[in-house]
Amino acid sequence: MKTFLQLPQFSQTTMKSLSPIFVSIGITLFAHAAHAVEYGSVLADKSSVSFTSRQMGVPVQGGFPKFTTKLSFDPSKPEAAKVELSIDLATIDAGSKDANDEVVGKQWFNVKMFPMATFTSNAVKSVGPGSYEVTGALTIKGKSIPVTAAFTYKTEGSNGVFDGGFTLKRIDFAIGEGPWADVSTVANEIQVKFRVVAAASTAAAPATPAKPPAKTK
Repeated sequence: MKTFLQLPQFSQTTMKSLSPIFVSIGITLFAHAAHAVEYGSVLADKSSVSFTSRQMGVPVQGGFPKFTTKLSFDPSKPEAAKVELSIDLATIDAGSKDANDEVVGKQWFNVKMFPMATFTSNAVKSVGPGSYEVTGALTIKGKSIPVTAAFTYKTEGSNGVFDGGFTLKRIDFAIGEGPWADVSTVANEIQVKFRVVAAASTAAAPATPAKPPAKTK
């Protein structure tokens, strides 16, 4: 005699008591899908790249007003995040016209030969609530060096805001050659800061509810 697996039979009362549980599970899964977001549309007018150098011990503020950023960041999967940054070095604001004219020259950024600085990420990790580190290759004047930048993430309305920074050693990239290689005049370490604001896009659209099967006569 063959033995068949007997499935439990639930009474109507039991099914009614289980229904709220099934509904709750369904709502939870639906809500998770509906609220999953990914930030990928960078708002250039709200984003910035700035730096602080020290000349004869005096801090000098500057920035790069023209740059482009490609971003893919899902706060539920930060390790899958990617970022690419390209900076138009000729647009540098070093504090004065004379300084701007000097730093785009051959001994500094040499923008005629190397017009862009780029950063391409290869790893992102969470280091605490709302805190992360991104590692990647920074390329300036044809030299690529690994750098790690710490950054924070928060939401402002429907946008994601990423604030961070890292220390750049200019001599590593030959920024300031000849007499400018003297770090007692212009410090070797430059503090770079960035703010990236990106719009959120829904990663998963709500599914269309399935129609109940038609009753058979």
